[in-house]
Amino acid sequence: MKDVSHWHSPHVEQEVQLVRWGTYGSPVLLFPTAGGDAEEVERFHLIGALMPLIESGRIKVYSIDSIAGKTWISRQHSAEFCSYMQNMFDALVYEEIVPAIRMDCQSPDIEIIAAGASIGAFNAVASICRHPDAFRLAIAMSGTYDLSKYLEGRFIQDFYFASPLHFLPGLEGPQLEQLRTRAVLLPSGEGPYEDIGESWRMAAALGAKGVPNRVDPWGPEWRHDWVTWRAMLPKYLDEFA
Repeated sequence: MKDVSHWHSPHVEQEVQLVRWGTYGSPVLLFPTAGGDAEEVERFHLIGALMPLIESGRIKVYSIDSIAGKTWISRQHSAEFCSYMQNMFDALVYEEIVPAIRMDCQSPDIEIIAAGASIGAFNAVASICRHPDAFRLAIAMSGTYDLSKYLEGRFIQDFYFASPLHFLPGLEGPQLEQLRTRAVLLPSGEGPYEDIGESWRMAAALGAKGVPNRVDPWGPEWRHDWVTWRAMLPKYLDEFA
């Protein structure tokens, strides 16, 4: 039921891995948290929480390494390089991961659900906003959406195109029209280390462009933690997959 693939990516210029759980069902691409690898979601029992949906053939779950996220949080690189890597990570997702998932599903145009928590939520929203031809739904849990704190007050073009909060206001044309047929779910706890204000800000940016979205406040008993995400993700995938 578990399959691991490795290859060298020309976009991020390093070895990448794609892990899959399940055999049938709607494809779900899970983005890890900032420092996580492709198997983080299994170690923290999120795959276990999704197992009823996986075993019933409703979903196939894929995950990749948090290549750009690790670059941001390492504090070892310039803001320009981190922004460049965020764009290269997006290119990896769209030009390598999406085709690999579609080939695995034996469907050249199957639409994918993007999901993740914290920085993973940023990547899920960025993926659907940049590539609504490939992604039909984003489930963005406890999201961190404004990475501009890493820019040291500078304008960096690579960052502008990588950050939905920043490029959405200027988005027009066919990409926006297709994005308006998609949906973004923004559930968040309101307990320790959560900042639901980030989700409301992301929702405002999406709503201003007519993109369907919903913020779900889970209340102060839910903290920024895997316990929360193990409760959230099965609920939304059961509803929308």
